[in-house]
Amino acid sequence: MKKTLIIAEAGVNHNGDLNLAKKMIEIAAKCGADFVKFQTFKAKDCVSINAKKAKYQLQTTNQNESQFEMIKKLELDLKAHQILIAHAKAHNISFLSTPFDLDSIELLHCLGLEIFKIPSGEITNLPYLKAIARLNKKIILSTGMSNLGEIEACLDALCKNGQKRNNITLMHCTTEYPAPFNEVNLKAMQTLKNAFNLNVGYSDHTKGISVALGAVALGACIIEKHFTLDKSMSGPDHKASLEPSELKLMCQSIKELDLALGDGIKRISKSEKKNINIARKSLVAKKDILKGEKFSEENLTTKRPGNGICAMQYDKFLNKIAKRSYKKDDLIRE
Repeated sequence: MKKTLIIAEAGVNHNGDLNLAKKMIEIAAKCGADFVKFQTFKAKDCVSINAKKAKYQLQTTNQNESQFEMIKKLELDLKAHQILIAHAKAHNISFLSTPFDLDSIELLHCLGLEIFKIPSGEITNLPYLKAIARLNKKIILSTGMSNLGEIEACLDALCKNGQKRNNITLMHCTTEYPAPFNEVNLKAMQTLKNAFNLNVGYSDHTKGISVALGAVALGACIIEKHFTLDKSMSGPDHKASLEPSELKLMCQSIKELDLALGDGIKRISKSEKKNINIARKSLVAKKDILKGEKFSEENLTTKRPGNGICAMQYDKFLNKIAKRSYKKDDLIRE
């Protein structure tokens, strides 16, 4: 059975509060996610003091605060990472984090992470790509804001610097919070699979869960979705995130969809076999038929149940001689 891996993206929705981050781990585990993911960065190494906020960040945070000041408050230090990794282990959920700078890559490597998530914004950052490639970990690569040429260049950079290509999963993504439905272009996920012959997934920034489920149906092997304890909280990503009840519904729905997708072989299922004779039709006397009379369109029809002569034999019986008499609605028993 296909199993879609679910990443519950805590991101920076912990608001810099370690206790809130621990609570998010517990929620992700209870909801049925396979991974809970945070973001690892040092503000001084990934955002200049002159960097402007995105439009959605201006709408969801203090407009008088710079992007650097906003990001700085959301840092998680080494001790926080150690606490969160241990907390995730205690709740039987795998810990992931996205590094946003070179020191953060090294930090996560030293902490023993086996999977590295490359965010969409780093797909054109060659020094960053080289540093991750040298580790040759499993990579989940988000492709928001990029075209096929940029993705190909990114893959080339990774593979030339030590990364095994078959350890990379490409994530289709639309980098907007929330992403407009008419810009999701979900079929592009299949384009990525065909173009690069790699496993693909979907990092979802739309409202609700419908697009994530659509991605599973189209073959995503990983679904990533932001979540929060409360959409009304202050912070850049809360409003474009799922609340716990929504995250739980998404996880349950994906698992049901995995079951429903099956193996693609068209066969009669075990549960439906018993319904064949109930739902299908047999050859039946349309009216009383005397022995020796010819079967015709006037006296032969098809009705349930299906445990007589298959209705597909109708034409073969026309003009045959009845070997016995039949009452109306009798199954033909020739």
